[in-house]
Amino acid sequence: MPPLLEVENLQTHFRTPDGVNRAVDGVSFHVNAGETLAVVGESGCGKSVTAMSILRLIPEPPGKIAGSIRFQGRDLLTLSDREMRDIRGNEISMIFQEPMTSLNPVLTVGRQIGETLRLHQGLSAKQAEAKAVEMLTLVGIPEPARRVREYPHQLSGGMRQRVMIAIALACNPKLLIADEPTTALDVTIQAQILELMRDLKRTVGAAIVLITHDLGVVAEVAERVIVMYAGKKVEEAAVSPLFRNPKHPYTQGLLGSMPKLGSSLHGDEGRLAEIPGLVPSLKQKIPGCVFASRCPHTTDLCRQVAPALEEKEPGHVAACHYAVKEGAIAA
Repeated sequence: MPPLLEVENLQTHFRTPDGVNRAVDGVSFHVNAGETLAVVGESGCGKSVTAMSILRLIPEPPGKIAGSIRFQGRDLLTLSDREMRDIRGNEISMIFQEPMTSLNPVLTVGRQIGETLRLHQGLSAKQAEAKAVEMLTLVGIPEPARRVREYPHQLSGGMRQRVMIAIALACNPKLLIADEPTTALDVTIQAQILELMRDLKRTVGAAIVLITHDLGVVAEVAERVIVMYAGKKVEEAAVSPLFRNPKHPYTQGLLGSMPKLGSSLHGDEGRLAEIPGLVPSLKQKIPGCVFASRCPHTTDLCRQVAPALEEKEPGHVAACHYAVKEGAIAA
């Protein structure tokens, strides 16, 4: 069975007065029906730009998208604006990062959920409101018949995030893109939102692309992981092999920087690892490995030749000259 979404050699560049910013530079991946794929990396690595590119929400100019984005066999980059509007919010939906800025402050919650339904499913205003109440019930908002007439500022942060999920799921999309869905929420609400996404995946059957920098969230909900750095994919694997035996030095650094329970009892051994240095400018063409300036194992080969993504174990690929099957990095 072919993948639901196939992204090949995606390049999203922005022209600026200082040069071309290569926000996403040759990224390829696929998402199977019903699968949860996590895209991880630090801020500025190209995660959100990748998501916006899939939905063709990058303004052109200054942006420019190249490559291939095939959804159910159709290349989204060749569709007209009208055809793309029919797909957005209908077959592919997105939960944006900041619900307070993504929701319209002057429209009721019910109106905003109903807008999607009226546009894509042709429902009347009354039918759309009834469906909006049903969606608020589905995402666990109490007193949905009352809340449907309230405005975003009257809701808590967790409730606003649930409204965003209700809008995204209103038309039963086949693919849901969630961009940092638990950012700025407290730990209890985060757990509720993640549980909700797991439940909805079981009931609705949508595939999920989860964009996050939180590896704890990845371990909890994803099946496969892509690690991005400086606009490129540097590693991809199923969740368990990646956490158990990361191949790329950047992934090793990310996992080493995660706090662990009881680590403070072990003195210096319990200190968090850090990745030294800064992310290179995306406006400069880097001849070798994008991580070379921060990697403790860098050689002249790394600085001069960009490593190809190679399968180090079945289903586990990494872009590192020195990543071997056992996951050892030897200069």
